[in-house]
Amino acid sequence: MPEFNTDLPSVRKLQTYIKDKPTVKIQLLTEDMLEGQMLWQDPNCICLQPPQGEPILVWREAIAYIQAKS
Repeated sequence: MPEFNTDLPSVRKLQTYIKDKPTVKIQLLTEDMLEGQMLWQDPNCICLQPPQGEPILVWREAIAYIQAKS
């Protein structure tokens, strides 16, 4: 299992998204777009709560980018 380095700026930015709960867009490498609030992250996955439905577990390796909606 990869080490989870909380000193990395990317990890800290995602922690801010989890704490502040903005709606984020996650673009996947498949070009699918997901939207919702981030619930948690670990070294392998991010959990996203869409506006309706169950939380979605997204593997980090599948993500092209994450952006907070303005």
